[in-house]
Amino acid sequence: MPIIKSISDLRNRAHEIAELCQTSGEPVFITKNGQGNLVVMSQAFYEQQQALLELYKKLDEADIDALEGDRGISHARMLATLRKRLR
Repeated sequence: MPIIKSISDLRNRAHEIAELCQTSGEPVFITKNGQGNLVVMSQAFYEQQQALLELYKKLDEADIDALEGDRGISHARMLATLRKRLR
């Protein structure tokens, strides 16, 4: 269930909201006049979301490459390339 707080709570209890973001690991939705206005989240949660977006972007690019006929390289060739780099 989402955590929802008013903007006055953010103004008056910013430290508590920051702690709530840290301990819950979830974003806190901030309302203004009963309407959604902001989302507050921990830096760790933000970085996790950004990493997921980057992964989804790379997966989309791989799907497009596959649809265009790019089959990539074989497993054996990849291992040979990695072993060569390690030497």
